[in-house]
Amino acid sequence: MATPTPHLTRFDAPGPPSAVILMLHGGKPRSRDLVDNRSASWQRSAWMARSIAGRAHAADVGIWLLRYGQRGWNGGRERSDDTRWALDAIREAHGDVPVVLLGHSMGARVAVRVADDPSVVGVVGLAPWWSFEDPVDRLAGRSLVAAHGRRDRITSFLHTRRFVERARLVATSAELVDMGMLGHYMLGRADRWNDVAIDSSLRLLAPALRPD
Repeated sequence: MATPTPHLTRFDAPGPPSAVILMLHGGKPRSRDLVDNRSASWQRSAWMARSIAGRAHAADVGIWLLRYGQRGWNGGRERSDDTRWALDAIREAHGDVPVVLLGHSMGARVAVRVADDPSVVGVVGLAPWWSFEDPVDRLAGRSLVAAHGRRDRITSFLHTRRFVERARLVATSAELVDMGMLGHYMLGRADRWNDVAIDSSLRLLAPALRPD
């Protein structure tokens, strides 16, 4: 059986970008189902990408959205491989531009596993799925922003807070944005999720962006 292949959707800035935001969508703990463009997790991230692309492009930043080969975390190795493949593709297209990983739920879990990639300067996790077993060492020299709502019944605000506390021991900076009484799927107050996503990503990229 052939290995399922990941796919990239690009929202490119008009000219060569100063940086790229690589978006990582959510998934399930275990599943070998293929991900297509009807996937609700992928569609949520695609909708966010379209919503924030204008602000990204105004800052000379491109947005790339990864679609994993399979829907499940499945231990993490394959989703990490998918993401490292995407980072290689960014380097092939744009050279050594800085990258922020913007992940929702499982995507945030993948992001902290591959944050040691040389292009990555930071991670933004939205309603992240982090546990006590997730390492923080790969965030050394990087910045972390996590945003989580207190009505999330899929992933844990408490686990996110504890992960951020651990990350502060090694990361350049690590902060938690309390989204108040919002849930997991970023449907309620989508405008606020979008603002946190793009504001945090551009802030982490700011030192590397070209001046006007």
